[in-house]
Amino acid sequence: MLNLSHKNLEVYKIAMNLVRDIYKETKTFPKEELYILVSQIRRAAISVCSNIAEGASRISKKEKKRFYEISRSSLVELDTQLVIAIILDYYIKGKVKELEEHLESTFKMLSKMINNLSLPPTSHSPNPSSH
Repeated sequence: MLNLSHKNLEVYKIAMNLVRDIYKETKTFPKEELYILVSQIRRAAISVCSNIAEGASRISKKEKKRFYEISRSSLVELDTQLVIAIILDYYIKGKVKELEEHLESTFKMLSKMINNLSLPPTSHSPNPSSH
């Protein structure tokens, strides 16, 4: 595997833990959900990590921001699918808190990354009016 910088990002590490936990949890879902809800949940979790990685590899701030936004949107999609799983009683209630913590921290980190990329560049040039 490649030794790339995105693997050192805390948000990436948390998102990877989320994928691991999602795979463990969805193994207990009913077999009839394997190609429906389980597939959707797993794809959304994978998309979070994949878009963090792809965004980190981009050079332009605009492209980085876009991939981080896609990652955050996949996180929102995942959250919705987990709510559906809870409504359908597919969850062991004790695991919900841990998944919520992963979702919350990943969402906050991605939002901060997106906001930082939205800031105008700081100017290091002297103020022309001060001459």
